Amino acid sequence: MTNRIPPKDCNDMTDLRAQIDALDEDLVALFVERAGYIDRAIALKQINGWPARIPERVEEVVTNAGDRAEAAGLDRELVERLWRQLVDWSIAREAQVIREE
Repeated sequence: MTNRIPPKDCNDMTDLRAQIDALDEDLVALFVERAGYIDRAIALKQINGWPARIPERVEEVVTNAGDRAEAAGLDRELVERLWRQLVDWSIAREAQVIREE
């Protein structure tokens, strides 16, 4: 992860934009890491005969993200929408291999 300057210490738009770009780079790296875990989930689900979509787990993941967002002062609804999209993408990735959806 990149060392970042706190937003309050950004003195101009150039500094601020550089920090946002660095943060975006870190976010993409985290999504890549998360995709690796999804790939491992595919293998484990195949071994266990589990489907790509497990509705209870979907709701658990979305609720957890919403709880964390709310605790941090971020808009819960926004985060839950983003996480549903992320989870749907992950399930689609799994389903391509598991071939059930």
